[in-house]
Amino acid sequence: MRTAEYYIEKLNLNRHVEGGSFHETYRSELVLPTQVLGIDFKGSRNASTGIYFLLEYGQFSAFHRIASDEMWHFYDGNTLTIYEIEPDGTLKKHKLGKDLDAGETFQCVIKAGNWFGSRCEVKGGFSLSGCTVAPGFDFADFELADRAQLCKTYPLHHQLIESLTYNTL
Repeated sequence: MRTAEYYIEKLNLNRHVEGGSFHETYRSELVLPTQVLGIDFKGSRNASTGIYFLLEYGQFSAFHRIASDEMWHFYDGNTLTIYEIEPDGTLKKHKLGKDLDAGETFQCVIKAGNWFGSRCEVKGGFSLSGCTVAPGFDFADFELADRAQLCKTYPLHHQLIESLTYNTL
């Protein structure tokens, strides 16, 4: 098994604002004009984008949401747990990994507008995954969760939210 450091170096990964490390690998040349996109988009978007994403144990991808669907792909390392909160407060726990007998999957989709965060919960481990976003990712469509507001909106999940957000006080 390779190490997190190996992938960070070989894949040229850099720190991501939400946590972990990433590198954009694809940005479609096809651009979708604003007129064909929903009101959640603040301008034209590339049809699709793709990244590598790596989280080490002790790191997390903070709760955030985007205007597009995001498909996650498992590549190597340990199980990645992705927590998704739907607008009605339903919590989904996706296990991205290679142990299919334990209910893990190689792919999962987070629906546009849903809050989500992730972490590798295997002590000393890491998770290397990829994300495909369509319409393509743009930081104009990215919202990092405010801990207090998200806890107020979804009080049943306050412990999880506190563990997967940054304290902005």
